[in-house]
Amino acid sequence: MKNKIKETYMYVLGGLIIVLTFIILGILIFVEIPSSNSDVFYMAIGQILTGTLAVIFYFYGSSKSSQDKTKILSNKQINNKEN
Repeated sequence: MKNKIKETYMYVLGGLIIVLTFIILGILIFVEIPSSNSDVFYMAIGQILTGTLAVIFYFYGSSKSSQDKTKILSNKQINNKEN
């Protein structure tokens, strides 16, 4: 049950990061950035996009397959102990 709650939070947080990234990028289309703040703003956007990529890579990259492998191995160990 505890793992299910943890997984739910991970999916909600990941989805929230993705949605907020699209909202911020959508705002960029309609709001003009003052030239005096553009460098700081672009660095902040870079950090946001880096966080978004980390979420995508976790759920669809090697971290996900590594997590799946760990679950499979732990299930095999539990089944071996029962027999």
